[in-house]
Amino acid sequence: MRHTSDTPDSLWKPGLRAIPPGLHFVSTPIGAARDITLRALDVLAGADVLVAEDTRTLKHLMEIHGIALAGRPLIAYHDHSGEGPMQRLLGLLNDGKSLAYASEAGTPLISDPGFELARAAAAAGLPMFAAPGPCAAICALTLSGLPSDRFLFAGFAPSAKTARRSFLADLAGVQATLILYESPKRLGNLLADMVATLGGTRQAVVCRELTKRFEEVLRGRLEDLNAAVAAREIKGEIVVLVDRALPVEATEDSITAALDEALETMSVKDAASFVSQTLGVSRKMAYRIALDRSQG
Repeated sequence: MRHTSDTPDSLWKPGLRAIPPGLHFVSTPIGAARDITLRALDVLAGADVLVAEDTRTLKHLMEIHGIALAGRPLIAYHDHSGEGPMQRLLGLLNDGKSLAYASEAGTPLISDPGFELARAAAAAGLPMFAAPGPCAAICALTLSGLPSDRFLFAGFAPSAKTARRSFLADLAGVQATLILYESPKRLGNLLADMVATLGGTRQAVVCRELTKRFEEVLRGRLEDLNAAVAAREIKGEIVVLVDRALPVEATEDSITAALDEALETMSVKDAASFVSQTLGVSRKMAYRIALDRSQG
């Protein structure tokens, strides 16, 4: 998601503290350039080296906020960068430099490049920090009106129909709000396959162009959203959310099986609470069965 053209602020004055050595992941706006945090501006202003998924986008954001490049290296790093750029960045980290890494928009590593770099830095024991901020998935969840106590971010669905339907079928029974990203060109296909695999009556939300001028939030049943999207041209960045599956009526056998699995890693009390919430059964009954299983 690209930044909009906001009026430039006065020159940014970084904080008095130096940016510590290490890899700093910087969340950047998903639309409105003023959504960036003060800490993110400090990191961008003070880091020894700037790294970006798209260097042009980062330079534009810095210009908006009056942050000068000041002769510092600005290095591109994205999904197709390969081993060479990664080794260069790891070398700079080993030399004690502070690196600010920014995705094109949003939170780095959330359907954005950076994972391989983060994993390599972690494996090498190099320091890493995060300057949290905008994330389209969380922004959409906030606006959706769907349950937010438990959610699953599933990224992008496969583009091929058979693979996409298999992908959705695996998510059909998940007891959590589902969050997916999608391109406007494939949105219609995604919603049609959701109707086929998840059921047309599931409540869902389509968020478009979040924080931008033409922001739009569509709410309704999957079959209604599918019909609405099919009847118009959709543009912009898309987030799709689907309400959790209705719990399947539990039997004593299914409760016992769920508790046996939960008890492998949880206490009796925690296992009973988890299974009670997951299967929608009485906590008292789940606790009684869990206690019997733990003593058996």
